[in-house]
Parts: sequence; C-alpha cells; structure tokens
Amino acid sequence: MKKFWNTMVALVISAFAVMSPAHAADEAPDQLIKRLSQEILDTAKNDKDIQSGNQKKIYDMVEGKILPFIDFQRMTSLAAGKSWREATPEQQKQLTNEFRTLLIFTYSGAMSQIKDQRVEFKPFRAAADDTDVEVKTSVVQSRGEPIQLNYRLQKSATGWKIYDINVLGAWLVETYKGSFSAEISKSGIDGLIKTLSDKNKKLAAASAKGGK
Repeated sequence: MKKFWNTMVALVISAFAVMSPAHAADEAPDQLIKRLSQEILDTAKNDKDIQSGNQKKIYDMVEGKILPFIDFQRMTSLAAGKSWREATPEQQKQLTNEFRTLLIFTYSGAMSQIKDQRVEFKPFRAAADDTDVEVKTSVVQSRGEPIQLNYRLQKSATGWKIYDINVLGAWLVETYKGSFSAEISKSGIDGLIKTLSDKNKKLAAASAKGGK
C-alpha cells in the first residue's frame, strides 16, 4: 500500500513539472488534471532514465517547476492545524519549505514504478463560480481493482492549484496531521521543523549517493 501511495503521489507531483504557468491558468480544474495525468504517464513510460530509477533527474525536474502548481503553504497549514496560526511568519515559512522538500524527496523516486497504469475520470460536478473543487479519478492497472485517486484544488490568481490528494480514501493532509500534532505537542513548531529538516538531510544524502 505504501509503495502504491508513493507511486500515485509521485505521478501527481511530477505531472505538474511539465506545464507552463500560463497554460495552467487557462484550464478548468478537471481538464488540467486530465491532461497532466496523461502527459506524465506518457513521460514516465517512455523516459529510460525515469524507468531506471534516476532519482536525481526526477528530483531536479520536480524541484525546478513544481511551485507554480501546488499550494504547499495551504497544504502545510492544514497539516499543522491550529498550531499554524500560533507559529510566527518565519516558522511558517521554514515549516512549509521543509514539508515541501520532504514530499518531493519522498515521492520523486517512485516515478520509476509507473508501468502500465491508465487513468479514468469520474463525472466532474462543480458550479462555474466554485473556487474549491474535487476532481475524482481512478487508476486502472493490468491486475487488480481500479484505485481511487482524487484531488482537491483551489482557484488562485494564477490558476488552479492542488492542495490535497486522496489515495484509497486517505487524504495526504490527514496522513501527516497526526504525526505533525504529536511532534508539536512534544517539542513545539521548532521541534517539528527540526524533525523534518533531519529527515530531509538523510534523504538528500541517499539521493546524492544513488543519483546519477
């Protein structure tokens, strides 16, 4: 389950790295997700470096272009819960940066596991003036039942941005909220920032060792 979760989140995160901000701003949220899903599936299946697990190449691609398309600040604030409002602006910035880095490091390497999947889209239901929507899809593989994969997006001045992902009924934000709360209760916001920073340093070292 963890392996599949990593793969699906990698698909989502890396998908946003192939778009230009101007193009993304013009698209409806369901069309944005639909086109990006197909593009990243095609890219992952046809790129020999990705298929061979070249994490450095995947990480560099994601890190270079991801920020315009995913609202990491909102994602982090939701995961931190009420403690987000008690944090200073500098703490909020540091926490967002560390959480963003953790997600990119954690999931970028899973791109090599994308093989024969295809994405099917559920009917999209939203009013024309909605600014917060959910796009529902399922991932179909050669074996096993289709897997639920949904997205929450919010409209911003620069277009739609994803701020949460649901795999098999589990939202990404909720997955981290418990561990964030436990760490904050034990050692405060600074303690959480340090914990994430330490994890990122280990992941960076592993990436440097395995990268090509």
